[in-house]
Amino acid sequence: MIAVDIFNYQVNLRIFAEMIVSENTLKWAMRFYPPLFFQRIWVIKFDNGFRGVHVKISKSLLNMNYNRTIFGGTIFSASDPFYALLFDQILKRRGLKCRVWLKSAEIRYLKPGSTNLFFTISLSDEQIKEAEIAIKDEGKFVKAYPINIFNSEGVLCATVINEVYIRNLFSGEKQTIAY
Repeated sequence: MIAVDIFNYQVNLRIFAEMIVSENTLKWAMRFYPPLFFQRIWVIKFDNGFRGVHVKISKSLLNMNYNRTIFGGTIFSASDPFYALLFDQILKRRGLKCRVWLKSAEIRYLKPGSTNLFFTISLSDEQIKEAEIAIKDEGKFVKAYPINIFNSEGVLCATVINEVYIRNLFSGEKQTIAY
């Protein structure tokens, strides 16, 4: 029997959230983060400089619904943390102390997830600059970003819109886990 000490794991993940980490370190931390691991959500890789992420949702007995396809909640969960993670790591590297989280999300299921599913998120220089300018000028930034989720054959199965909220930390405010 394998026992998982989720409290200590969350404390350790919180430590990662407060520091600048490498793409490879965060990839492995996310791979074994229990909410993703037990739903078979697997970070394939983070791009250099956290400019993007590649994610696989493996079809498994742990995430299969009555129709023998991937449970919609698993698909939705897979899209949740990644825009916040990317912005958080990029902005930390630029010296900004921010709080970043997913403010809202919307999903459209187009086809059943009867095979493994995949998605890629990429941030352009313009998107990063837009956020950076808004944070410096207005103290916060809110914007919605799309995610397209495909099956193994390249068929679009779901579209997600994630609204990211980023704001400057107030003077004296302690950094906490942001995603």
